[in-house]
Amino acid sequence: MCNMDINEAKKEIDELVDTLNYHARLYYVYDSPQIDDYDYDMMNDRLRKLEAQFPQLVRADSPSLRVGGEILSGFEKVQHTVRMESLQDVFSYDEVRAFVDRVQTELPSAKFCVEPKIDGLSVSLEYTDGVLTRGSTRGDGNIGEDVTANIRTIGAIPLKLSRDIEQIEVRGEVYMPRKAFEQAVEQQELNGEQPFKNPRNAAAGSLRQKDPKITAKRKLDIFCFNVQRIEGEEITSHKQSLDMLKELGFKAIPEYEVFSTADEIISKIEKIGEKRFSLPYDIDGVVIKLDDLTQREVFGSTAKYPRWAVAYKFPPEEKDTKLLDVELNVGRTGAVTPVAVFEPVFLAGTSVSRATLHNRDFIIERNIAVGDIIRVRKAGDIIPEVLCVSEKGGSQAHFEYPEYCPVCGSKLEVSESEAAIRCVDPSCPAQLHRSIVHFASKNAMDIDGLGPAIVDALLKSDLIRSIADLYELTEEKLLTLENFKEKSASNLINAIQASKNNGLDRLIYGLGIRNIGQASAKLMCEKFGSLESIRNATADEIAQIDGFGEIMAQSVADTFKEPHFNELVDRLVSYGLNTVYEGKKIDDRFAGKTFVLTGTLPTLKRQEAKEIIESFGGKAAGSVSKNTDYVLAGEDAGSKLVKAQQLGIRIITEEEFLEMTK
Repeated sequence: MCNMDINEAKKEIDELVDTLNYHARLYYVYDSPQIDDYDYDMMNDRLRKLEAQFPQLVRADSPSLRVGGEILSGFEKVQHTVRMESLQDVFSYDEVRAFVDRVQTELPSAKFCVEPKIDGLSVSLEYTDGVLTRGSTRGDGNIGEDVTANIRTIGAIPLKLSRDIEQIEVRGEVYMPRKAFEQAVEQQELNGEQPFKNPRNAAAGSLRQKDPKITAKRKLDIFCFNVQRIEGEEITSHKQSLDMLKELGFKAIPEYEVFSTADEIISKIEKIGEKRFSLPYDIDGVVIKLDDLTQREVFGSTAKYPRWAVAYKFPPEEKDTKLLDVELNVGRTGAVTPVAVFEPVFLAGTSVSRATLHNRDFIIERNIAVGDIIRVRKAGDIIPEVLCVSEKGGSQAHFEYPEYCPVCGSKLEVSESEAAIRCVDPSCPAQLHRSIVHFASKNAMDIDGLGPAIVDALLKSDLIRSIADLYELTEEKLLTLENFKEKSASNLINAIQASKNNGLDRLIYGLGIRNIGQASAKLMCEKFGSLESIRNATADEIAQIDGFGEIMAQSVADTFKEPHFNELVDRLVSYGLNTVYEGKKIDDRFAGKTFVLTGTLPTLKRQEAKEIIESFGGKAAGSVSKNTDYVLAGEDAGSKLVKAQQLGIRIITEEEFLEMTK
């Protein structure tokens, strides 16, 4: 190869690229490989060696570009030429019929293209003269992020089309196949990492990795379902565009068909629904679109949705199973939470055998007892939940809580003011473990390296018996524990010491006062300014804070009256933790204004947006009401956005929000 001239190299590189792309298309798009992996890898290896020797010959559609390149510093914003609209959801066949009737009242000859709704992340793919030039996320529909380097790693996305088209922009749904999701979660659990919640979140997180090599390992896939714009050719119907996508080398959305009546459409929905959980990928509904593109222009769009399409969302799958046991988990505040353990059932693509029963009232209202046949489902196709008892089978009318804590044996306390039953012994091992984990968590004191497993080891070795004991740890003490080395011991001690300088609001939140979250902890700090002032405040004084109620205020006042809690606080103060609040308020431009955040923002994390709002004197609320001033909406905004539209509340994008802060 060393003596090969550039013309010979170009000829072989061209042959290898064309051959590899052909077989990759058979593998990724048509799932019908003609050669084995070894032969493909050998050709790929040969190509990379040639490209290394002749870098000037690397083609834009070379398979070598799929493995990922340099780590990205960030994602540039992309202004979409054609708005990437979301669809209005419908949840019943009556609503499907109403949509069809509405369209056919104006256009009696209207036909509809029906296709599965893939549960993934929407992206735009742009091609110039048949070559992929940019891939971007949907973002808020108007502005997304440039993720071209990561898009290239997805094998089903053609780097070069089967024929040259002057300009074409294609919309697709990136997803993580169920098998790849299970493999990723298994690896995360082995690494001690927080596992993905579901394939959709996994796909979204993988596509926004700054290291394309990580994206390449996640085995993402795509179905393309729309031509956003095209120059050089003309298409007149949606079905024609999907046929063209397949011809050009895209992996088009499967099972699309055109129908004329609501009955035909509903029959198709039912057929797709029957095979929903046997598919190797997740779908959460069926999309019904007006097929004729000219007719679409007549119908147009509302401010949020196109009027020519709807998405029928499948109802959650429900199944009956036998309740085998009720486990009791003791939380950091002492609340004893019942968990249903039942015979495994397959729901929404995974096997489930556990679900929370919330509290005593939930159990009594539904007469739930061990041995009963219960009905379960996954809320949002994610979180298992118990709906009701389908058939009584147990000897009890309902499950009875024990008299004593299942962990420490202390007598449980039944409160008349709340449904929770609590262990009130502050030395209960279960409470202590969860309290320390919470104290060290990212949103509290952010002690890096102090996760549940380390806390468990520290407690079992008797190195700590309370939160305050963390600040008496030394490297020498940590080195007595198994698996601790000098570097890891030093890092943990440094992280513990660094936490002393955290803001007072983090400390207040980390102490785990009942009913006090991050936002309320910050509000208290802004009101009183110091730990000592908060300790001395009365319930009436605390209740004057905007957003506080009597229960929250009384909870704070009562907590600071408890001797063991005050002893803990005194110890923390003696170790030099910050006890004075230094707010980051910039100015009062948002004073008196209430914001509600919904959906996924293009660049800001939700916590970052909240901090910006608060730094300008505003308030970030969790729900929309008539008192809401702005709703900051991102991708996949849900019911909050709908309610805001109904109330006539101003809806802003991230771009508009950031303009308001300049």
